[in-house]
Amino acid sequence: MKINTILFVLSLLMPGYAMAQDVVFTENAAAEPSRPTAWQEELTQRLDYLMYDKLLQTSQIGLMVYDLTDNQVVYAKNERQRLRPASVMKLVTSITALDLLGGDYGYHTSICYRGTLLNDTLRGSLYCVGGFDPTLTKDDLREIARQVRGFGIRCIRGEIVADLTMKDTLTYGSGWCWDDDNDRLTPLLVDKKDQFMSVFCQELRGQGISLDAILGRGKLPQGCTEICRYRSGMDKILTRMMKNSDNLYAESMFYQIAKASSPASGKASDAAGAVKRLLYRLGLDPVDYTIADGSGLSLYNYVSAELIVRLLRYAYDNKEIFDHLYPSLPIAGVDGTLENRMTKAPCKGNVHAKTGTVSGVSTLGGYCQAANGHTLCFAIFNQGLVKASDGRAFQDKICDAICR
Repeated sequence: MKINTILFVLSLLMPGYAMAQDVVFTENAAAEPSRPTAWQEELTQRLDYLMYDKLLQTSQIGLMVYDLTDNQVVYAKNERQRLRPASVMKLVTSITALDLLGGDYGYHTSICYRGTLLNDTLRGSLYCVGGFDPTLTKDDLREIARQVRGFGIRCIRGEIVADLTMKDTLTYGSGWCWDDDNDRLTPLLVDKKDQFMSVFCQELRGQGISLDAILGRGKLPQGCTEICRYRSGMDKILTRMMKNSDNLYAESMFYQIAKASSPASGKASDAAGAVKRLLYRLGLDPVDYTIADGSGLSLYNYVSAELIVRLLRYAYDNKEIFDHLYPSLPIAGVDGTLENRMTKAPCKGNVHAKTGTVSGVSTLGGYCQAANGHTLCFAIFNQGLVKASDGRAFQDKICDAICR
């Protein structure tokens, strides 16, 4: 029996009930489709023509273009197919992080001690508490060492402890290729390398601090005194992560999500759970997708063009997210990984998007303005490629079509 028939019968038997149901039904009813504008018809023709590109005879395409001004899909092709996102996965990570943590979130590395500080000598333990800040440099550690000296410590007798408990012990991502030369995922880094403790000890000695101590690992106990704290802001992480497509920065953000979601665990699965909770809130079925890491290096990630567009829409509608996300995106013909792509009008300076490349896959997702002044968001997935450059050239054609 059709819904309208059911409501009609109920209106006869239960007028009050029918009135309430009529309101719900009216609100949820699909609006009459509007007549396509000349711009929409031209855009559809241009994109339909590109769907005959010979590249698509031997590879897969997932495509969705959404008009944010008119709040409607303007073009879609295989938009629900599950494909590998490559570094477009960084859009998933960044939007989830901004939604969960906020744009003012800080990455913290702390130096604390426990023991007795007497006559410039610390007898006890100095703790280096990692917050997975990928921006720390040797110069930063030199400044931290200066602050330790400024605290009144000239000699350390005991132990210098690395607290790595903000995340699990895995130093690689699930589904990463064994022959890739990837950065180690550890909460204490310097110049993106797993050398924090040795470099920090060098800098302590450089400040004239005598070390009669062994190096160890452990968890910061209660009752410790904080000497100093180094903080990096979300935008600093986000900009390099997106403009340069830095995988380590993306994984550090992924684990910030994990730690916020499950402080006692800090596993990649905790971050994946947070992503899926956001997808559920946005009306997508989380079961349909696989979230394995934050950077897109994993071969186990499977998402869709529809998912990326839904997240881009959510970000656009939330100023607190968009104000941080949008400036971080590479700009066509201007900077980041799009500096040398789409270097002419109408795309140059107009397309703000995240690129993605892994073996056999090339992707692009972001925002642009159409010739009619409308703001669009889009996601383009090319999978099964022999040459990534073919996928990039195809995506540039798509962007030219939707911008012109």
